[in-house]
Amino acid sequence: MPQQTGKPFIASLFIGLKQLKHLHISTFFIALLFATPLLSIAVEALAPNSETFAHIKQTVLADYIVNTCILALGVSALVICIGVPLAWLIAVCDFRFKRFFQWALVLPLAMPAYIVAYTYTDLLDYAGPIQVALRDWFGWQSASDYYFFDIRSLTGAIIVLALVLYPYVYLMVRAGFLEQQANLTHVARTLGYSPLRSFFKISIPVARNAIIASTALVLMESIADFATVKYFAVSTLTTAVYDTWLSYYDLAAAAKLSLIMVLGIFVLLYLERIQNGQKQTHNDAKLSAQKLTYQLTKKQSILAIGYCCLILTISFIIPLYILSDYAIDYFSQAWNADLFEITLNSLIIAGLSAAIAIVAALTLNFSLRVKPIKLHKTSLKLASSGYAIPGTVMAIGVLIPLAFLDNQINALADSLSLSPPGLVLSGSFIAIVLAHSIRFIAIANKGIEASYAKISPSLDMVAKSMGQPNRKVFSKVHLPLIRKSVLVAGLLIFVESMKELPAALLLRPFDFQTLPTHVFQYASTEQLEIAALGAIIIVIVGLVPLIIINRSIEQH
Repeated sequence: MPQQTGKPFIASLFIGLKQLKHLHISTFFIALLFATPLLSIAVEALAPNSETFAHIKQTVLADYIVNTCILALGVSALVICIGVPLAWLIAVCDFRFKRFFQWALVLPLAMPAYIVAYTYTDLLDYAGPIQVALRDWFGWQSASDYYFFDIRSLTGAIIVLALVLYPYVYLMVRAGFLEQQANLTHVARTLGYSPLRSFFKISIPVARNAIIASTALVLMESIADFATVKYFAVSTLTTAVYDTWLSYYDLAAAAKLSLIMVLGIFVLLYLERIQNGQKQTHNDAKLSAQKLTYQLTKKQSILAIGYCCLILTISFIIPLYILSDYAIDYFSQAWNADLFEITLNSLIIAGLSAAIAIVAALTLNFSLRVKPIKLHKTSLKLASSGYAIPGTVMAIGVLIPLAFLDNQINALADSLSLSPPGLVLSGSFIAIVLAHSIRFIAIANKGIEASYAKISPSLDMVAKSMGQPNRKVFSKVHLPLIRKSVLVAGLLIFVESMKELPAALLLRPFDFQTLPTHVFQYASTEQLEIAALGAIIIVIVGLVPLIIINRSIEQH
């Protein structure tokens, strides 16, 4: 009997070690794959200075950097002014229609910034309905007869991006306000603080970390924006990378500009981590569970409802109305076999990107769970670094290694006297899928990592004591417990891939379109009417995960 039980034990131990070895290899390979674009940019940027980059450095580089900084700081300041008061009203105050605004204020996340830019340009431009009506009413003959805000400007880009990005601040800061101790509000009332004074003296300091973290995310998104600033003719580092590659075909110069952006974003992330490491606040769970809100007076409720309606209207309802109006009027011209094929292209790319990112994230997080060694921790961080890389930069980072591999494949074919296959990797939609997967895997990693943290290690021990191999532990224990996070992460990556424009614009094969490139192409030639239907499809797809996430939050 001892011999019979000993052999299975030794065999299972050997299989377990073999599985761990496979996990090490898989984790290392995934981390290397997802970190390759960043490494490629760094290597390419170390090449000797090109004439193109030297010219840019001497002439317009300073303007690119200044405009990028002004854009990022301006958007950050505006989203704080919009998102923090909204978060406080919904979390701390009680007024009519609060439950409606609680989820409705998140809807602008489904609206890509470049689509909002197109709609407001069409509305506010010189030939738009508002200026035309003003000239008719007052008898003005030309633009020199009156002043009107120029939406196609750096200020216009700041406003448009803030209208789309404020939900990041709203969601994260609202969660921070909800976690505040109820006794803090009691103290404020005891001291005779009004709701407004309590907001500035108590709520803001307590939610400081959430404000900093959400603003840092907005800063990164602002720096990464391409389509809005390109459409408004605002020169930033993202447009510089795009123009340098497509206008001069200088990969080294584009890589150098990309590296400047990446270094700036990593400095930003480092500063955000330092700030969030200071003045940490801790709440008592029992006290935090108490719900205490300010009951607004009738006048205060009207002001709160008016403010919520104003933000929701200008950030979502007006753009959606304009797009819907155009989509209905021009449906027969917009809906055709080409748009169906373009939509199918976007769905395939988004689906593949989400699937690859989820599989890679599950592998990385499961490896860290099974064996929390430094290799696995470092691999997870490396794989998640892509989210800090703007789409234009990611496209350059993906293009460099894929072009190298294509050259090697063609050289091998020549040496074997075979017909060269051409640009198999860099000239196909595989490049777009890879860029999206690498950029958005951080979304999956964050959600899955948070879910794994809630699973007790004792469950793993019980499964192992019953002789279950790692794959069974994952499929029978872990996956059922984290499936909701996996689903939400997959949907978010799917939607982000559907909206992502820069990578698709730079990496798409000849005569290959996705919904964002289709919309960008028509809007850039002042044909928003034809692009409206494609934009509506992007928005509708973006609403799905927002509804699911909102229901998930309400259930908790």
